[in-house]
Amino acid sequence: MNYTENFEGIKIDVQAVDIDISDDMQQEIRNVIDRLKRHVSQVNFVDVYFTEKSGKSTDAKDIGIRLGIPGNDPYASDSGDNWMELLRNVEEKLRRQLQKR
Repeated sequence: MNYTENFEGIKIDVQAVDIDISDDMQQEIRNVIDRLKRHVSQVNFVDVYFTEKSGKSTDAKDIGIRLGIPGNDPYASDSGDNWMELLRNVEEKLRRQLQKR
């Protein structure tokens, strides 16, 4: 399920091949963006990548997020079994990157 939306002037592009993204997950992505916006003056776009590796028993799910901001675009990803937990971990990694700027 791939989709694109405009959220408060930010283009969100979600790429999830053969994965359905629930409304709760879509809202959580928006919440993550809201919290990350506090650490940077301008966010132009956000790319979110969901990947599920079949055949792997552990760490079968991956989430990666790239923030389109002036300068170098920060990117963070994580692997595990729980989408929401992975999203929180990636948010924390991105927050740390933004604070270092």
